[in-house]
Amino acid sequence: MKAIMLAAGVGRRLYGDSKTQPPKALLSFAGKTLLQRHVDILRALGVSELVLVVGFRRELIVAEARRAAAETGDAGFIRTLHNPRFRSGPILSLWTARDVLRGGDDILFMDADVLYHPHMLARLVRSDRTDLFLMDRDIEAGEDPVRICLKDGEMVEFGKNIQGDFDLVGEWPGFLRLSPAVAARLADACDALVDAGRVEVTYEVAMRQVLMDSPPGTFGVEDITGVPWIEIDFPSDLLRAEQHIQPLVDVPAALEDPAPPAAAARRA
Repeated sequence: MKAIMLAAGVGRRLYGDSKTQPPKALLSFAGKTLLQRHVDILRALGVSELVLVVGFRRELIVAEARRAAAETGDAGFIRTLHNPRFRSGPILSLWTARDVLRGGDDILFMDADVLYHPHMLARLVRSDRTDLFLMDRDIEAGEDPVRICLKDGEMVEFGKNIQGDFDLVGEWPGFLRLSPAVAARLADACDALVDAGRVEVTYEVAMRQVLMDSPPGTFGVEDITGVPWIEIDFPSDLLRAEQHIQPLVDVPAALEDPAPPAAAARRA
């Protein structure tokens, strides 16, 4: 299994329009960057390679990637791809990794700006099935969360500002596991959007297209409600990550215990 991680963005909602801030993948919690944390967890779970899509201030991320990989004893664990159009839509970052999506491997898709307990990723990697979304039923209010919608036990909608009659709606933390065949279809969907000039859209648009074009039951959902995590988009997210989430994710032997911490709460 290979991981594709998108880390090309500017982080405008967190930092404003400054051009001197570090990429969000380099945010540090208890002395470890998000990127170092991702690498440690991926290596512990046996993922063979991390393909990191970079853009904004890429030299900083490349330097941290080299350091983090060398610390694991496998300097070749991380490969970087450059998205020079990183100020356009996020679809271009996923499109940059299209050859990896078509490479014939199981794919673990990841956003770089998430602080999370290792249980969350372990459940995805160790599942008996592929083509699997994570879902948190503790969905945050507002228009920003990406929603997963279920009806009769099947995933039927995906995206922001979803309308419809559903049995259950949860939040997507930004992690997804794909089989080789479905990963290749996702690459095709990215190609179609970019070829049509729709470079301003998010990558969720391509993922939704694959979902809607797939037979029922193609995608599964793993419920990770109660496992602490947070996507860091706004200053309030960063404060919550520092004060409430980081103490919950740094626990001994986290990967050996498959159950989430009993007292865990994603948002305080």
